[in-house]
Amino acid sequence: MATASARVEEKLFQNRYLVDSGRPHITIAPHAKPSESLLAMTRLCPAGCYSETSAGQVEITPDGCLECGTCRILCEPSGDIVWNYPRGGYGVLFKFG
Repeated sequence: MATASARVEEKLFQNRYLVDSGRPHITIAPHAKPSESLLAMTRLCPAGCYSETSAGQVEITPDGCLECGTCRILCEPSGDIVWNYPRGGYGVLFKFG
């Protein structure tokens, strides 16, 4: 019996994300130098929302966020980020569950 296989990226591509323009649900606190937790998010975020700029700052593009909670567990207790649920009707809409 043959099984169909799909890469994670292919399945994630089928999810939809409704952007709430001007009202991101995650913001990064201003920082002179990013904490180890913020730098780790550039590697750990499964959606790739965090990136390091050429100036050494960490920034977020919450469009496409999977709302998995990784950044909340790692960064929110230290105050590195502010995370809120997206407003009703906005955010990720999972196709597969």
